Parts: sequence; C-alpha cells; structure tokens
Amino acid sequence: MANAAGPHPRVDLPFSRRTGLRLGLGGLAGGTLGGLCGLVKAAEGTAAPRQRATSCILIWLDGGPTHLETFDPKPDAPAETRGEFSAIPTVVPGTMICEHLPELAKLADRYALVRSVCHDQGNHGAGNHYMMTGAPPRIPVGCGAFVSFHPSMGSVVAHERSAPHGMPAYFSMPSMTRSGGPSFLGARHAPFVIADDPNSKGFRVRDLALPAGIEADRFAARRDLRRLVDRLPRHEDPAVADPVRVLDDYYAQGERLVTTPEAQRAFDIASEPDTVRDAYGRDGLGQRALLARRLVEAGVPFVTINDGGWDHHSDLFGALAKRLPAFDRTVATLITDLDQRGLLETTMVIVLGEFGRTPKLSVLPGQTKAGRDHWSSAMSILFAGGGTPGGLVVGATDRLGHAARDRVLSPEQFVSTVYTKLGIDPGMHFITPAGRPTFLVSDPTPIAELLG
Repeated sequence: MANAAGPHPRVDLPFSRRTGLRLGLGGLAGGTLGGLCGLVKAAEGTAAPRQRATSCILIWLDGGPTHLETFDPKPDAPAETRGEFSAIPTVVPGTMICEHLPELAKLADRYALVRSVCHDQGNHGAGNHYMMTGAPPRIPVGCGAFVSFHPSMGSVVAHERSAPHGMPAYFSMPSMTRSGGPSFLGARHAPFVIADDPNSKGFRVRDLALPAGIEADRFAARRDLRRLVDRLPRHEDPAVADPVRVLDDYYAQGERLVTTPEAQRAFDIASEPDTVRDAYGRDGLGQRALLARRLVEAGVPFVTINDGGWDHHSDLFGALAKRLPAFDRTVATLITDLDQRGLLETTMVIVLGEFGRTPKLSVLPGQTKAGRDHWSSAMSILFAGGGTPGGLVVGATDRLGHAARDRVLSPEQFVSTVYTKLGIDPGMHFITPAGRPTFLVSDPTPIAELLG
C-alpha cells in the first residue's frame, strides 16, 4: 500500500454542529486538528482507467421513482401489477417504456437502461446513502435522515478534479441530496448549492455578484485592505495542511467567481434563446437542466439536480400523468442539446433515485387512490453520454418487476462505473483522519456493458 505524495491539505472553516452533521463530519468531532490534517489517499499501483467523460449531470429523483411506470413496464402482468399506464415501443426494437415518455422513446438509441441494480436498504435515508456513495450505511438509518458515512460521488469528483475560472467542481440544485456531502473529505468538497429557481424572473445566483453600490475598483480596494491587515502566519511546508491557507482558498475562489467573466457567464441563463429555454421547459427541473448544461459547458465536472417529490405511496397515476410529460421533455432535450453541441461524448447524464416501487399496487389507510411503496429489490437507471453505448438494456427484472433476475448488479458497481468513466480509479482507498483505511468502493467492478 503506497500513500500519495503527502497528507490531504484540508482543514475546513468553522461551521455549526447541524452543518457538520449534514456534511457527515460529526464522527470527527473527537479528533484532533492534526488528525484532520492527516487525511491521505493511497493506491495499490493500479493504472488509472481510461477516461471517456469529463463531466456528469446526475438527475436525482428523490423519493424513489417507480420503475414500472417509467423504464421497466410490465404490460403482460396482472392489473394489480401492470397499473393504469400502457407501454410504448421505442426506436430500439424490443425495448418498451412508459407511454408518458414519448420523447425519450424516440431517443432510446442514444442512452442505455440498467434494469437490474438492487440493494437491501428500503428507506429513503439509507437508500440515498447507498446509491450516492456506493457504500451501505454502517448503522440503521431512518427515512428522513441526512447522513454521510462515506463521500458522495460529487464530492469525490471535486476532490479529484477541478473546474476552470475559479468555479467550484461540484454543484447541486436546488439543495444537497440527503447523502450528497463529502464525509471525511472535508467541507471544501461539499457541493456549491444553487437554491434559487432559475425559472424565476431576474434569476441571480446569490453571493456571485458584487453587492449593489460596490464597483469593481472599490471591491479591489477592500480586498487589498484585507490583505494589508492580515498578519496570520502561514505554513510554508506544502506537506502541512494549514487552515489559514484553506481560508485563503475560500476568499480567492469567491473573488474569482465574482470578478471572472467566464464564471459569471455560466450563470447567465437569461442569455439563452427563448426557443432553447422553452424546449427544456419553463419549470424548475427544465431550467436547472439547462443551467447544468451551461455549467458543464464551462468545465464543471459534476452537477446534481435534486428533484424531489417522487415518493408516490398514493395517487401514483394521477401524479405521474401530470409529472412525467415535463420530465420526459426535459431529459430528452438535455440529451439532444448536449449531443448537438458535441458535449454528449464527454458528459454523462444519469437519471435515478434511491430505489424502485413495489410491484403490487396498494391503497393506504384513509386514501382512495392507489400507489406503490418503497422497493429496493428492483429499480431502473438511465445512463447516457460519456461513451455509453446507446440502445442498450442491461439486466432484467422478473415478469412482475418484483426483483432483478438477469445480470444482477449492486450500487457499488453503479458508482464504480461513474468513477471509471470519469477516469477515477474506484479501487483506490483513503486513510481517514482516524487512521483507518477506507476503500473508495468496496467492489470496484464497473458495469462493463456501459464502458463502450
């Protein structure tokens, strides 16, 4: 086991206990500053995988989307499983998806569907953690929990990759997912959250513009004054993690974001033609997908869109009849737009949630309209771009959509695929501040069919 060149230079700014817990850092509270400075990365001499993708847009359907009413319909199943929606053919012979996804049906030759990922974490908190990190939670986790025993994919990518023009390497809109934090990698690799709705009139990203009345010259004068009065000592040894230098990094990144034209231009969604904005959809999901395209176009390696409200225990068909058409339009437009701009080959688009839904419909007490409950034995994932072969279906569930049957795959293999396609070795491991070796992914085997 060979360590990296030096310790991981990450000591984070002070934050509240609540923030620490949400970032998954609560377990470090008893450690020392020296221990936190001692985070290092190690590898076992394996060559880095060949990189196909440079960016990833992860569309997270929070709550657990039903696989049967999206990408794995069962038209020949009994009514209590089949449900109210029909299945329609796609441009790929033999592949069918839900009738409310006609635009994606036309594009099925440009993406792959994985129908056989499954796990054993059937509540939101645990399922979110497993699919976001590739690591099952260490202790029982409640449905509403925000936990991170392991770094999320976005945080690992931010640790391994950088973005130009002073931009953060990891964005999340409009919020961080339950387990989308950095864990022991430190808050520096937490996502930059864009909470504001880019569909709103006069959209601006907070804290990314000079305050009203502050011109560029005055801003520069204040910056110079701060540097003049700053007498905090810095460690000159690059192998020593220095919290003051980390603070310097935060100031420098903020300054670049505010003053660099390229960074400001990436957020200027109003400059997009109305035809493009309309194609994506004039709603939160549509405009966030467009903003995500602009961010990867500017060089950001990882963007998560956290789209809530997919936990349909009741009124499944009424809710999805309204929601799926807009979702279909947005995802199809994003894939098409990236392709037309020559970005799809280097940008992955991934759509998933924490699990699927029960194959048998049920009606909750006090409700009159049927829904489906949590079900981690089967789920579907859409995977486009980054060299992913189009028109591919990986794995299958049984005839009722009850469980993965063919080519049964794990969250570890899904996460390893994302890392591999981004040129990050999923088999590397870290030495945490507590001195414990921790593998990035315990099973670093990617899904071979998706590598192209």
